[in-house]
Amino acid sequence: MIAADAFVRPSRLPASLPLRTVCRIVRQMVAELIPLFGDRVMLRRDRRRQVCHVRQIAMYVCHVALRISMSDIGDAFGRDRTTVGHACHVVEDRRDDPAFDDFVAAVERIVTAVFGVSEVAAHD
Repeated sequence: MIAADAFVRPSRLPASLPLRTVCRIVRQMVAELIPLFGDRVMLRRDRRRQVCHVRQIAMYVCHVALRISMSDIGDAFGRDRTTVGHACHVVEDRRDDPAFDDFVAAVERIVTAVFGVSEVAAHD
């Protein structure tokens, strides 16, 4: 049995699930997955920068994996769409590091498996 087959998720998420909730869950997933990938993923030394970097990764994954618009992501995180664009550029630049790229790819796969793309993209 494949591990993904063992995971039972609802066939569809409720259409009323707010994007703010989806983004909050993605941010929490990123924060919880970082320790599993080791210290190389997070090169930030202080807590404030680490929190900022977790938020940037979550914004990137929401935009790329879940196809949520930058404006909607900005609203969900209490930021401007240009801040989301900056976060996406920062994460994309860091993906040149193989360890970081593996981490982001894993987060994208997990988030897509949990939320699916069609359910969230319908909110756009």
